[in-house]
Amino acid sequence: MTTRSPFRYFKTSPEIIRLAVMMYIRFPLSLRNVEDLLHERGIDISHESVRFWWQRFGPMFAAEIRRCPSSEFFGDREAIS
Repeated sequence: MTTRSPFRYFKTSPEIIRLAVMMYIRFPLSLRNVEDLLHERGIDISHESVRFWWQRFGPMFAAEIRRCPSSEFFGDREAIS
């Protein structure tokens, strides 16, 4: 039995969804700021998409962060106890 991707019904790639949600969570940015930053990088999404993704995938990403070392998500920082 194969595991289904939680991103299977979305047109946007999982990498962009993850980037948008992590930018919103990690930095003190508004949804519109995330939209603007991604637009500057050629990614055209709405702030409502970021909000929807945050509500849908935020808990999943938080669980992944708790399971994995922090360096995998946030660079070379040491894990915070």
